[in-house]
Amino acid sequence: MQLPYIPTDVPFTGDQKAWLAGFLAGLNTRMTMPQPESAPGVGHTSAESSTADVSQPLLIAYGTQTGNAEMLAEKAKAKAAEIGIDARVCDLADLDLAALGTTTRLLVVTSTYGEGDMPDDAEDFWQALAAPEVGRLDGLTFGVLALGDSIYDGFCQAGKNVDARLAELGATRVVERVDCDVDYQQTADEWLARALPLFAAATPQQTGSELADEAPAPAATVEASETRKGVTEKAGKPARQRKSTWGRKNPYPATVIANTVLSGPGSAKEVRHLVISLGDSGITYEPGDGLSVVPRNDPALVDRIIDRLGVSPQTPVVDRKEQRPLREALLHRYEIATASKYLVDYIAARSGDAELTHLASTGDREALDAWLWGKDVLDLLNVDESLTITPDELLAELQPLAHRVYSISSSPRAHAGTVHLTMATVRYRSGERDRGGVCSTHLADRIADDETIGVFVTPNKSFRLPSDDAKVVMVGPGTGIAPFRAFLHERAERGATGDNWLFFGDQHETCDHIYRDEIDQFVSDGLLNRLDLAFSRDQEHKVYVQDRMRARGAELFRWLDDGAYLYVCGDATRMARDVDDALHEIIAEHGGHSASAAQDAVSQLKKDKRYMRDVY
Repeated sequence: MQLPYIPTDVPFTGDQKAWLAGFLAGLNTRMTMPQPESAPGVGHTSAESSTADVSQPLLIAYGTQTGNAEMLAEKAKAKAAEIGIDARVCDLADLDLAALGTTTRLLVVTSTYGEGDMPDDAEDFWQALAAPEVGRLDGLTFGVLALGDSIYDGFCQAGKNVDARLAELGATRVVERVDCDVDYQQTADEWLARALPLFAAATPQQTGSELADEAPAPAATVEASETRKGVTEKAGKPARQRKSTWGRKNPYPATVIANTVLSGPGSAKEVRHLVISLGDSGITYEPGDGLSVVPRNDPALVDRIIDRLGVSPQTPVVDRKEQRPLREALLHRYEIATASKYLVDYIAARSGDAELTHLASTGDREALDAWLWGKDVLDLLNVDESLTITPDELLAELQPLAHRVYSISSSPRAHAGTVHLTMATVRYRSGERDRGGVCSTHLADRIADDETIGVFVTPNKSFRLPSDDAKVVMVGPGTGIAPFRAFLHERAERGATGDNWLFFGDQHETCDHIYRDEIDQFVSDGLLNRLDLAFSRDQEHKVYVQDRMRARGAELFRWLDDGAYLYVCGDATRMARDVDDALHEIIAEHGGHSASAAQDAVSQLKKDKRYMRDVY
């Protein structure tokens, strides 16, 4: 039977295509699976699960790339306990369909990796769930909390896929899925406060609206809220106030005590090493964690936008129910270096510009991304210079200014009281204007001696060092070396006995070999047992880290076969995929496996937490 598909030239938006893809997948599943019986040992039958067994713990399963989903899953468990719900937490990597078939209540918290992919630890679960032969799940009640980043076309797609597939298999959705953007905490908290009581009252035949009528009131109530574009605002205060800690709601005002350019003369890049004092904050971190930095927009761009609007910088605007001057709002509160899809649609509708209207209406994300490359909010406003837009109209179409996360490149044992970052400063020229990355140029150019920057730690439990006697392989070209500098300093301080192998590379050895002296010292000290370098532009044929991996394939396979842990950090778009392809090839060639068996071996490495990635 030919599978249903969506032609590439249909005039649907991205969201419409995503919805239709889920519908067709479910339709195909219903056409191909035996009815009404379930696959043996996998699904529920209606007879055996007419009501949810509330004596069973609520299963909270997470799929995570950086640890945020796991943190929310643990938070959900704690909140469930507050209202008398027994719950347990597990990684989707550890949840097989046989276990799912005996589960009656499921809460899924999952992030999305890259352009709509499942996070590494949830990939195998999704492949099994999406398979045509999977059994029915009529006795299961569920809800999905999805995490994502709306700058990507596949925003929260992993959560959307799981949500749609569970429903197609007959499971009962007790609460509508929530799609959380990067500033997810408030939205997630409000959804959990609404969802958890519904699980307490859930039976498979009830709808979400019926459950809402029966659900007991949560212990800590959340006032009514207004939601627009995935950003939720509370109309009232939470019932309980907890002791404040440094976090995204109240970042620590830290001082930058060192800001050094690592790149040498002739480099096409500007890589900096920043040392940030943690003062008396009490902030702690572990190697592998990230540091979130609250950026500030370029004042020159802010002033040009205000000039384009033709108003005073002190024009009062209402920002999240607080009134503040327009200039302050644009400096600190909104993304202006990139244009949101909402602003694109708004300008297209208001201006009638033929090209922009065509791009906005076809849903061709690749074409729109190509058109938007290098453009900011000012460029969109100037599509039609005769168009008059008020400050409030503009702000309504902008996204909140999000923090930027950098992999920490220091060890708390070796660099007490400080946290180090390895940052590539983004600079480029487009449309006859010099432009740059919001946070990187702010840190590089606009921090005065007496100024502070807001920071907080973003834990990454999915990127932790193993035991001291374990072997570690690290693949981190460019600024991807950041966490591995932290790893090596940490292992040195701990006296770890496990061997270490680093693959590092960039364009030119003479100007891009950052941390060279430190790396050479690690080799001299015997801490770094293997070092393979790949400088792509130093020979006629470009050589990358994945090429060095293939060249050392036999030994790399022996390390992995001996229990080594493999870590990858850096660019997700190309490098991480190329390294993953190389890994599959190495296991197939040197392990004597078929392509399918190599895929299984890589999946097992992920399940065993021995193949971990911090990619962006």
